[in-house]
Amino acid sequence: MPGLLNKCTRCGRYTLRRDKCPVCGAPVKSAHPPNISLKHRYIDLVLKTREKK
Repeated sequence: MPGLLNKCTRCGRYTLRRDKCPVCGAPVKSAHPPNISLKHRYIDLVLKTREKK
């Protein structure tokens, strides 16, 4: 089951809506981080991309 909580990409507010932010109208994305296993084949690349954000 996917997470219900979403975060606005522009203002950073949390919402339950899946289409757009009710405050500013910007698109939203999932507020939950992806599941990453330490046994993942490309864990070093995944961690490098996560550090840049």
